[in-house]
Amino acid sequence: MSEMPILLVDDDDALRSALVQSFQLADMAVEAFADGASALARIDAGFDGAIISDIRMPRMDGMELFKRVEAIDHEIPVILMTGHGDVPMAVAALKTGAFDFIAKPFATDHLVASARRALEMRRLVLDNRRLRAAADESAGGEPLIGETPAMVRLRENMRQIADADVDILIEGETGTGKELVATLLHRWSRRRGRPFVAINCAALPDAIAEVELFGLESGRASHNRSTQPGRIASANKGSLFLDEIESSPAWLQGALLRVLEEREILPVGAQQPQAVDLRVIAATKPGIEASVAEGRFRADLLYRLDMVRLRIPPLRERRADVPLLFGYFLHQAADQMKRDVPRIGPDIQAYLADHDWPGNVRELTNFAKRTLLGMQPDSLADGSLLSLAHQVERFEAGIICQVLERVQGDARSAMAELQLPRKTFYDKLNRHGIEIDRYRN
Repeated sequence: MSEMPILLVDDDDALRSALVQSFQLADMAVEAFADGASALARIDAGFDGAIISDIRMPRMDGMELFKRVEAIDHEIPVILMTGHGDVPMAVAALKTGAFDFIAKPFATDHLVASARRALEMRRLVLDNRRLRAAADESAGGEPLIGETPAMVRLRENMRQIADADVDILIEGETGTGKELVATLLHRWSRRRGRPFVAINCAALPDAIAEVELFGLESGRASHNRSTQPGRIASANKGSLFLDEIESSPAWLQGALLRVLEEREILPVGAQQPQAVDLRVIAATKPGIEASVAEGRFRADLLYRLDMVRLRIPPLRERRADVPLLFGYFLHQAADQMKRDVPRIGPDIQAYLADHDWPGNVRELTNFAKRTLLGMQPDSLADGSLLSLAHQVERFEAGIICQVLERVQGDARSAMAELQLPRKTFYDKLNRHGIEIDRYRN
């Protein structure tokens, strides 16, 4: 069953029991209540479901329940069931924020379809709140998104050490967001108002690397002395981010070790070292210990950097975060390109679930942009990267949609043509994300 619950409120025992059975047959979680007060006790601002309530009930009626729910969280969807005489009242509630109303007598599949839309809206609301919270936490920059235990733990660890003035080693595969983590550590620290200087150790031009990093001091007489500050000195009082530290050449490793141990630099041509006040954050791909064992990276430098190590998990280890990340990047791209967010069908959903994402968050970001532009990879179009089970599901979903189109969304006719029992039919609609109302005139 779906984890998002429907709270069904009706004082008519027979109708309530029948509707509970209908929702269970549709594979939806449902909790039944005979009065509004009991249902209200189940609700708080984090409630992750929807409410269906009759209007005419003793003590607390549906309209009063709706008002009470609105006071808790105005974005909790409420569907009102109403008799013919109460339709004007329900329409007024709709104008003030009710999600929908269903006039009695009604076909239960109409109520189930409305409930599915309400749950989807609630899911989007809660997802957007989590994204906003993550964005706020990032202090105005890119958020570090993820609700899996590994990401929650990573953010907690970052908060614990951000203000502790210790050097940090970040470990993660390409595209996992190592620079983002380093930036957030700086923003959350007491050095936040000072410079954040990022250096890619794998991309330094050999001929001028020493001058670029450590600066240049020429001339002996004080009146003829000229200086060119290096990038390390420009991070004074702030944070120095050394990306791809494992790719730094041997001479640079020795020089960086002195910076870490002595907190001073010696500009090219200078006679005296220059003190620097730095918080050093280094980043490496997994396997730096192997580089030490092979003699390509200094063990003493690793020990000095590795005071605190943060590991960023790759996307394949936190697959549950992929839809949330994809939704964020898709909306971000839509805002940038001034386009509407497209509807995401089962093909893309299956691709998001099945793909290993070797390029991690960077690859997912690019995929979201291509999706917005309607540029799907050939492997997605022909299904070659989908498992056999998902290819079968794609075929099945296509057949169901064709039948619904032909019968104009009539559930009984579709079940008869597909030769499916009611529960199986609605199970398949739910699994494939097919909204039957879209096919009705």
